[in-house]
Amino acid sequence: MEERRAAGFRLGFDYGYSWGRSQAVLLQAPPQVTNIWDIRVLFVMSGKGVPYSPIDQAIYEALQANVRECAAISPVGPILELADQARPDLVLVLEGMELPVEVADGLRMRGIRTAVWFTDDPYYVDVTEKLAVHYDDVFTLELNCVPFYQSIGCPRVHYLPLGANPAVFRPQPVPTTYRRDVSFIGSAYWNRVSFVNSILPVLENSNSMISGWWWERLPSAKRLGQRLQSGVWLSPEETAKFYYGSRIVLNVHRAYDDESYNCNVRKIPAYSVNPRTFEIAASGAFQMTDERSDLLNFYTPGEEVVTFASPEECMEKIRHYLAHEDERREIALRGLRRTLSDHTYHKRIQSLLTSVFTD
Repeated sequence: MEERRAAGFRLGFDYGYSWGRSQAVLLQAPPQVTNIWDIRVLFVMSGKGVPYSPIDQAIYEALQANVRECAAISPVGPILELADQARPDLVLVLEGMELPVEVADGLRMRGIRTAVWFTDDPYYVDVTEKLAVHYDDVFTLELNCVPFYQSIGCPRVHYLPLGANPAVFRPQPVPTTYRRDVSFIGSAYWNRVSFVNSILPVLENSNSMISGWWWERLPSAKRLGQRLQSGVWLSPEETAKFYYGSRIVLNVHRAYDDESYNCNVRKIPAYSVNPRTFEIAASGAFQMTDERSDLLNFYTPGEEVVTFASPEECMEKIRHYLAHEDERREIALRGLRRTLSDHTYHKRIQSLLTSVFTD
């Protein structure tokens, strides 16, 4: 009984101390908005529902904070009519897969500047290549897709990853029901299934959680029992709570050459990081991620995030960092500080507007 009480006290102290340190980082963070653009923007949302709707909302809110006037509309709404009335300086389209290219062409014929932001590259380039040439500016979250879009005739192509919405993904006190040793939240693409199956020894011997669509396909699902939540889509708010409540949050990128899901016949490799990279860090969580070459442009491995190159290395580092609270906390805090400084949607929108209007 005394040992359990002492362990509970230590756990409570660790969470409380980490919470206090994270609040200090939030208070010291630079202001998100430093300049309001004197422009009118029409934002065409993805129209694809979850999991895209939170991204739609985050970008819309960042636009509202950074420009004089912004309106949002569904891709099946009366876009041309609204453009005729409002005469926006820019129409920004997210994804563009639900927007007829005739509408994009109609906007350009009216002399209105258009931009599209592709957020699933390179996984659906077989689709997006047919859309990209209909816009003045093309933004992609995949660095390796910039030369691809240039090669098909797009004159203005920009690299712009997604980011984090600190209004949702932030350090926050959470009940014990959200606390885990190790967690992964995401869909069970086949490479992730193989990876999770390989690190089962550490997952089944810790307070772990794997949650997302399709995890029933994990061969050893029964061994995880209630640690596995299949067919579940957690809202961003719930996800953020599990991130902050977890001692270690895993990030495993999907494979660029998975023919069962992707539309990438050219097998364009993926160099860049997923949005989860920024969201985990913004939550004040300690992140362990598989290696992507572009990660170095956003975080310093070993200082702001921890990487692994194999399941064996991942298990070794999980065991190490579960036993070294101070190391884990400091890395998480540095990742939080870097994210608030450089990787929010406010920062991304400022970069986008600069690229469109001054480059």
